[in-house]
Amino acid sequence: MLSIGIVGLPNVGKSTLFKILTKQEVNIQNYPFTTINPNVAVVPVKDERLDAVAKISKPEKILPAVVEFYDIAGLVKNAYKGEGLGNQFLAQIRETNAIIEVVRCFEEPTVAHLEGTIAPLRDIDIVNTELIFKDLETLQKRIEKIAGEAKAGIKEAQKEMEILNQAKNELENGNLLFSVFDSEFLEEPLIKNLNLLTTKKQIYLLNTNQASKEISQTVLNKIKELKAEYFIADLNQNPDLSNLIKKAYEILNLISFFTIVGTAEARAWPIKKNAKIIEAAEMIHSDFKEKFIKAEVINWQKLIEAGDWQKAHQKGLVMTEGRDYLVQDGDVVVIKHH
Repeated sequence: MLSIGIVGLPNVGKSTLFKILTKQEVNIQNYPFTTINPNVAVVPVKDERLDAVAKISKPEKILPAVVEFYDIAGLVKNAYKGEGLGNQFLAQIRETNAIIEVVRCFEEPTVAHLEGTIAPLRDIDIVNTELIFKDLETLQKRIEKIAGEAKAGIKEAQKEMEILNQAKNELENGNLLFSVFDSEFLEEPLIKNLNLLTTKKQIYLLNTNQASKEISQTVLNKIKELKAEYFIADLNQNPDLSNLIKKAYEILNLISFFTIVGTAEARAWPIKKNAKIIEAAEMIHSDFKEKFIKAEVINWQKLIEAGDWQKAHQKGLVMTEGRDYLVQDGDVVVIKHH
């Protein structure tokens, strides 16, 4: 299951965000490290298309796509050295696929700020610096491990050394890897297998309030410079965060396809963009990959317009596709198998 880590400094609203997203009660206190072990919850992705598709068969169950959220304890300066249980927290971030960083943008005397003042740009830099230093540590260990082989002329080691040094140079310049490299570089196995923290895409949740709801353009420009997304909310007002969940889904480069099983269930499935139908088949059932014959596919809107699957067939709207078909966002899929 794909997952999002909720990170930030202590007392910025991480656990409040988690509570709203998941409707779960978590321990929210006005001191650092309230959250030691990450709270984990599975959150549905609201999708009106699934509801529309479900109306056709009126199934007993409607199963939306889901994203897993981790509420990770607050980071502090020198977390990469182990300060404030930093190594443990950074390891928890490593297990996630993307990051929501909560940034405090509100003044509230009764809620202490670890740094003593409200300064969103500083707080963003603190967290990102910790991620960068941890990745430099990871890269350095790997570089030292393969240095002998590279020096001895082993081509695989030399290629890896070149790629690792590219990443290292950007980190030493203070850059997050997802901000400066394209997806091809980030998906390179030699990088991907290291599970580096700065390769994870970010959404900045700017936590404000009515008294200080104006967000500095300097902060927004910084986020744009990082090639990240942002979302502005007053978490104390229990805002609707369905668009934040959708945004998290999007930065994971996911789309949805749908399946209908008679009157039993209608379901949304998350899948990476440009995934082949054979991958979708395996998600539906592990046996379908080997037993795949063909897929019947129709766009969800065309199915709604036709009225039901049988009428869509009669109108020639259902396409027959082979295993190399690229799944499109909103496809309704039936897998035919042995």
